[in-house]
Amino acid sequence: MKIAHIETGRHLYGGALQVLFLLEGLSKRGIENILVCTRGAEIARQAQPFAKVFETPMGGELDLLFPLRLSSMIAKTKPDILHTHSRRGADIWGGICASSHKTASLITRRVDNREWPPLARLKYNSYDRIVTISNGIRQVLLDEGISPERITCVHSAVDVEKYRFKRDRERLAREFDVPVTSPLIGVIAQLIPRKGHRYVLEILPRLVSLFPELKIIFFGKGPLEGELREYIRQQKLDNYVQLAGFRDDMPQILPCLDLVVHPALMEGLGVSLLQAAASRVPIVASRAGGIPEIVRHGVNGYLTSPGNSSELANAIIDILSSPDKAAQMGKEGFDLVQREFSIDSMVEGNIKVYEQIMGKNIN
Repeated sequence: MKIAHIETGRHLYGGALQVLFLLEGLSKRGIENILVCTRGAEIARQAQPFAKVFETPMGGELDLLFPLRLSSMIAKTKPDILHTHSRRGADIWGGICASSHKTASLITRRVDNREWPPLARLKYNSYDRIVTISNGIRQVLLDEGISPERITCVHSAVDVEKYRFKRDRERLAREFDVPVTSPLIGVIAQLIPRKGHRYVLEILPRLVSLFPELKIIFFGKGPLEGELREYIRQQKLDNYVQLAGFRDDMPQILPCLDLVVHPALMEGLGVSLLQAAASRVPIVASRAGGIPEIVRHGVNGYLTSPGNSSELANAIIDILSSPDKAAQMGKEGFDLVQREFSIDSMVEGNIKVYEQIMGKNIN
């Protein structure tokens, strides 16, 4: 079996990291991989042992040269299946190019935002199958009129072994210039409106009235950075909040946190939540998209209504006030990701879909 993959991400996190996990797992099982990715993307270098890599410019939906380059690659390499992993035009052109070459195709959907149903059906009808990374996203597609037999949920995965670092609170305290005894909350997400950072800032005065040494660190970059910094300055929250940007050492940082908070308004699944659970950190997150598939309410954290600051504050206060409960929730989260979100499970789930597509085409 030969699979061609399209991944448009430049940085190796989120969906691109999942693609790398998949390429390695498929390669170990004797499946040949081809990777089409953005020129200069980090995955291009890391995927070399597991795939034949084609780097190419990718300019989104209006890049009319991209389908020509993709079509040329399909003609040269003759894959059995084209697997599209990204948006930015790849979701539109991938299915069209595969169809023009009579090549089987599938697409992985990683986001839970809703589209105009006729447009969604037009786009996805060019693919043989659709894989969603959560049942929450699967429901979105069903609501848009996509046939259920064409959709399969294969959860994203986390490399649990990568998060077995010992808790080194002293190192983190030195690096971020915070007291070792401070309760530490991490918010790990792009700095964009739908991730809900503003709800954490809204409740911060209430939280610090109960936990005067509390520190909150925002990990991630995005267009809201300037606005968030200005709000923090105006509200005189500088002593409690840091914007740490994107970090590639989260496996060492996460075990040092007391809590991960993710108040997103929309979320396909939440890979950062898988990483937090793998690090035995309890989670407070919104009941949005695929998040409830990772965060089990009262088990490894709490779920709150999206945009409900009061619920968010109460959940955070409960966990920070109960160290024994927090530790038990961390253990439950670790057990959950080992059981349901392993790399092997994700790889085998995709292979099963490939085999179903191949069988359908043969018949």
